Amino acid sequence: MPAYVIVGVDVLDQQAGLAYAAVAQPSILSHGGRYLVAGPTPEAVEGAWDFSRLLVIEFPDMGRVREWYDSPEYRRAREMREGTARVRMLFAEGSPPEGFSLPARAGA
Repeated sequence: MPAYVIVGVDVLDQQAGLAYAAVAQPSILSHGGRYLVAGPTPEAVEGAWDFSRLLVIEFPDMGRVREWYDSPEYRRAREMREGTARVRMLFAEGSPPEGFSLPARAGA
């Protein structure tokens, strides 16, 4: 089942951000990840979103996400990023399980 890394980012130091990306991106690709969304200025239509960038990265499965996150390559990138960006990161599995359905609404 595919798994996703969802990231909100504010880059505080552009030069350091470029150095981080130069290390992080190859680590993502080498672990089977691919960028689905990598853009500035997400539009919040419900609730608050206080990050200037949004990333969504797909991996083949949750095991690959964890291998990437704990890899020496990405550990180095995380160390480089410290103090240069504000980040929130979520891991989420993809497709709903077989037979999954939302409960019916009352009165529907």
